[in-house]
Amino acid sequence: MSATNQKNKKYTQQEYLELERKAEYKSEFFKGEIFAMSGATRHHNVISINFLVFLVQKLRSKSCRPYGSDMRVHIPLNSLYTYPDISVVCGKEEYLDNEFDTLLNPTFICEVLSTSTADYDTGGKFTLYRSIESLKEYWVISSLEYRLQKFVRQPNNDWLMSESLNVNETVLLETLSIEVPLMEVYLDVEF
Repeated sequence: MSATNQKNKKYTQQEYLELERKAEYKSEFFKGEIFAMSGATRHHNVISINFLVFLVQKLRSKSCRPYGSDMRVHIPLNSLYTYPDISVVCGKEEYLDNEFDTLLNPTFICEVLSTSTADYDTGGKFTLYRSIESLKEYWVISSLEYRLQKFVRQPNNDWLMSESLNVNETVLLETLSIEVPLMEVYLDVEF
């Protein structure tokens, strides 16, 4: 994440939303600072689209709706506004306001890692995501190698991590009760 503001100007959340809703490019917001988002690689895009299409097909008959990277998520407890690669909300969707462009209650979030986002997505950003009470599961999928890290919230609020490194594995998306073949996620991606 890299700051776009000049002379350390701090923005209010309302100023950010006004700017963001008119902006040509997406930016994240955290504690008064606005951060431009970088573009994605081919692998990143293919993986995100593959997984999103898979989820759309699997969730048709459930009360859960998947969203791609244009759905903004806001975490009121820590002020973060961000655009996960994939988010899923189950049950009634809650939004910041009547614009319906800022989701408050995702159940599942997935980030696709690239070289520039790997440390942030697995460290600081995940720490911020854990403040979302509705969030039950967080996946990090690498666009640099065959690797998926899965974090599942436990009843005591700890997070249990597991990792899959074999593209021929099938991973259970526990929160949604869906078996995910990694071959589907990495379709048309070779390392």
